[in-house]
Amino acid sequence: MISVRMRSVAVLLTAVTVLLPGAAAHAAPAARVRCSKQAGPYQRQVERWLKLKADGKQSAADCRAVRAFQRKEKIKPATGFAGPVTWARMMLKSARKNPNAAKKCPVRTYRVACVDLSRQLTWVQRGEKVVFGPVPMRSGRAGYRTRTGWHTIYWRHKNHWSTIYHTSMPYAQFFSGGQAFHAVPDSIYTTVGSWGCVNLRPADARKLWGVLKKNDHVYVWGRRPGT
Repeated sequence: MISVRMRSVAVLLTAVTVLLPGAAAHAAPAARVRCSKQAGPYQRQVERWLKLKADGKQSAADCRAVRAFQRKEKIKPATGFAGPVTWARMMLKSARKNPNAAKKCPVRTYRVACVDLSRQLTWVQRGEKVVFGPVPMRSGRAGYRTRTGWHTIYWRHKNHWSTIYHTSMPYAQFFSGGQAFHAVPDSIYTTVGSWGCVNLRPADARKLWGVLKKNDHVYVWGRRPGT
């Protein structure tokens, strides 16, 4: 009888040991994420930014360099794939100190919302002082490009609902026909663009709402990659 009880206690102790936190340390290590052999949609741009041979082809060296950048920036999964998230982060890092270093957005004494389609960035400046951004954005896709040139914020609707696309457009600030700055709930980091609007992350759209006013000026230039 005592022998049976001792065996029962041993079984219970074994079960408890398995459940203890320290036991996780003995678990098999997680499988490593493999380095991507596939060229990404922003392969040339990413290679150029990393000062690699910009041939648009993925190599083992390319993957290692891209993956190192992704790990440093905490982009997951860090597979070395040259996708929209990685490229967008590179554009933002390059522009943070002075987004208008190339002087492509006209400097005026009044507020100007600058929309750089080529880098998919937007910011607001007054004179040479940046008062908002730069922040990443998503502009119009092929066939629905965001219109370039000078525009004016002519209507603002905080809780707008699109009767054309049947979707919400929070913090909408219209500047050219049906094209507006507004928030989107999904990711802006896609290879396919918007239907013409300047899509922003919710926090950025909310902040921009507090910066721009009706009749403020908007200047759009460049061309979204892939359009």
